[in-house]
Parts: sequence; C-alpha cells; structure tokens
Amino acid sequence: MEVTVIKSNRKTVAIQVNSDLSVTLRVPRQATQRDIQKILKEKETWILKHIEEIKQKKAAFDASAPERLTNDEIHELADKALKYIPERVAYFAKQIGATYGRITIRNQKTRWGSCSSKGNLNFNCLLMLAPSEVIDYVVVHELCHRKEMNHSKAFWSEVEKVLPDYKAQVKWLKDEGGNIMRRNG
Repeated sequence: MEVTVIKSNRKTVAIQVNSDLSVTLRVPRQATQRDIQKILKEKETWILKHIEEIKQKKAAFDASAPERLTNDEIHELADKALKYIPERVAYFAKQIGATYGRITIRNQKTRWGSCSSKGNLNFNCLLMLAPSEVIDYVVVHELCHRKEMNHSKAFWSEVEKVLPDYKAQVKWLKDEGGNIMRRNG
C-alpha cells in the first residue's frame, strides 16, 4: 500500500484513502516514524476496509458504463445547445444584471460551464441531456461569476437570489452528471 505522509502544524491525525487506492496520512509536525508506523498498524483494518469499498465502487461503476455518444449525436447536441443556451443566458443576464461576452458551446470531458475573466461563457453541449432546470442552474452559475469570480458565500447568495432551489440542481449534477459525462466518446 502506497502511503504519503504529510506533516504540518496540526494537532490531530487524518487518514484518507484516495481513489487510486493510495493512502494519505496527515500528522502533526513532531510525529516520529515510530508514531506513523503505530498509527498505520492501529488503523490497518479501517484502511483496508475503505480500499475494498473503493474497489467495489470502481467495479460497479465500470459495469454500469453508459452507451457512448457518436460524433453525430455530439454534433446534434451542440447544435441544440447553440439554439437553446444563448436564449437562457440572455434571459437570466437581465434578471441578474450581468453582462457577458462570447458564448461558446464545447464538448468537454469534465466541466459543465465556465466563465473567463473577460466575461466569455463556455457551456458543455452535454448539458442538453440534462433537465432544463439543471441547464438553467449552470447558466445562472456562470453568469453569477460575472459578479463574483469565486465560490464565496457572496457568490452562492447571488445564485440563490435567482434560483432559490439551486441545491437540488447541484445534487442532480452530483448524482447524475457523471453518467452523462461518461457518455462522451
């Protein structure tokens, strides 16, 4: 088992089993090699249990891999997005009082949207496979970055002003979004 030890100005010990099955052990700066070995020995059962859980999740994840989209299907989604998303951006920009630059539709592997410092907005064409409320949430999220270029409390407050139930859309993306992203060929 691969273990990375990170010493810092902390008072407690933290153990993390990573998705690559490695282990990160965070310890106080004064912890000795002997202390570290003792912690690993004491927590070995817990660590092995979590490694096994991650292996099982990965196996289930691989077994449930959704059907990949063809290039034609991706182009179709991009065309739909080019018609639909700019209308939603214009609608919500008025509500938020935000300006924006260029809108680009992309086929991205990891992001639903982004906002550049120049105000250009990018959206993933795979959003067209999500419910309309989720698309609206991503649009509002990116437009709110025109007011707050971070994810501070002030940013989330801006999102909530427009979409009081935005957390349901965040949850949907967390629960279902991965299955959509995995369809990307």
